Amino acid sequence: MIKQISSAQNPAVKRLLQLQEKSRNRKKEGVFIVEGLREIQLAFKGKYICEEFFFCDSLFPAEGLRELNTNTENKPLITEFSKDVYEKIAYRGSTEGVMALFRSKELSLDSLQLNSKNPLLLIAEAPEKPGNIGALLRTADAANMDAVIIANPKTDLFNPNIIRSSVGCVFTNNIAVGTTSEIISFLKKHKISIYTAALQASKNYSEIDFTNSSAIVVGTEATGLSKEWIDHSTQNIIIPMSGEIDSMNVSVAAGILIFEAKRQRGFF
Repeated sequence: MIKQISSAQNPAVKRLLQLQEKSRNRKKEGVFIVEGLREIQLAFKGKYICEEFFFCDSLFPAEGLRELNTNTENKPLITEFSKDVYEKIAYRGSTEGVMALFRSKELSLDSLQLNSKNPLLLIAEAPEKPGNIGALLRTADAANMDAVIIANPKTDLFNPNIIRSSVGCVFTNNIAVGTTSEIISFLKKHKISIYTAALQASKNYSEIDFTNSSAIVVGTEATGLSKEWIDHSTQNIIIPMSGEIDSMNVSVAAGILIFEAKRQRGFF
């Protein structure tokens, strides 16, 4: 049975708007919204559980939900919005007419599973901009990293801007969050070398052997990494630059370091 909603004043519409806009509401309810067919499919691939589909028939015919429904273990509710209501809720300027409500997952370090005996991890400390986080997740997905860990996160990873900018890669990566201290303890426990992107006492990244268990750690462009990371680093690493500035976008820097590590591991 499909429920239909045509009024923007409906309590269900107000609830979804709050979930889109407020991290507090997402955390309290333990759910988040995914917009777009590809992103929804990737959430299913990441084993996220769907509670409800929302669609606009003039943009996304109801028949298309049948294919999505075959991917679900439970039976999600289905709600049809009028075009005006759907466009009020939709976060993206150009929308496909379908979104879904998913349950959040536990992203603690305790739940992180490393399936490789020789893992390669990306760690980002306190990234603030959703666009940068999304770009980091896309790069990590492209390189098939063993895990991405966010230290001292400034926003929850189910922020709609992160989902959008990562093109759904927030669901395809093996992700955890924790404090800097917790993550350093985790790395030491698993005997993973810590390579920190920092200017002080650094080596050229191309001189580093990334073929053993390694974590590439990047900080923000504004402040870099905290002293705690530097104190526990196996080696500070640097990307030589010949221009006037001494830093680059964090996602670009991470991409250079990650793909050097993958090159050493025979990725290409």
